[in-house]
Amino acid sequence: MKYVMTAAIAAATLAGCSQDDPTYSSFYSEAGSQLDAGGFGNATMNNSLVQSGQADYTINLARRFASEVNSTVNFAFNSAQLDASAQATLVQQANWIRQFPEVRFRVYGHTDLVGGNAYNQRLGLRRAQAVVAFLTSQGIDRGRLEAVASFGETQPVVATQNQERRNRRTVTEVSGFVQNHPAVLNGKYAEVIFRDYVTSATVGGQVTETEVAASGG
Repeated sequence: MKYVMTAAIAAATLAGCSQDDPTYSSFYSEAGSQLDAGGFGNATMNNSLVQSGQADYTINLARRFASEVNSTVNFAFNSAQLDASAQATLVQQANWIRQFPEVRFRVYGHTDLVGGNAYNQRLGLRRAQAVVAFLTSQGIDRGRLEAVASFGETQPVVATQNQERRNRRTVTEVSGFVQNHPAVLNGKYAEVIFRDYVTSATVGGQVTETEVAASGG
């Protein structure tokens, strides 16, 4: 009897609600529908990336690249030419990048604060393009250099209105994984991490595919 009365009260309450009323919608909608604010898919994707190791490994690899290789090259005033020092640094970058064929990289161009914003935006882009061209000449697949971007004069290292070489630079960073690479497509991130582990245990950090195949657990 008590159950019947409760059901009757609930029915009477809902009868006074329109279909646009939240109470009506939550009662008749699919369970859990009111909880999704539109970000459920993004959260699931992020969890998948973390659980598979992709997100965490990308962050760790970016930190390693920045700590083991000079990620920055500098330029002369109003120039996008790579001098001998810049080329030597980029050779080191290319050697490091070559070890990780699954990984994409992005190059950012910067300028000092001398000159107009629009001009410096274009100059920063030319510097980034020069770096990408050089890395490509070292055997790096252009498709792995995900994007070329310019911050122009908006992110100076040294806040000065004068000419400053440290502000005239490009920065190369890890940006993610090559989506169509077999190791990534098949979700075999453990293979990437294992190869990195074996490489780190060798003198000089270089290892051949034969050494990897012959190594044991």
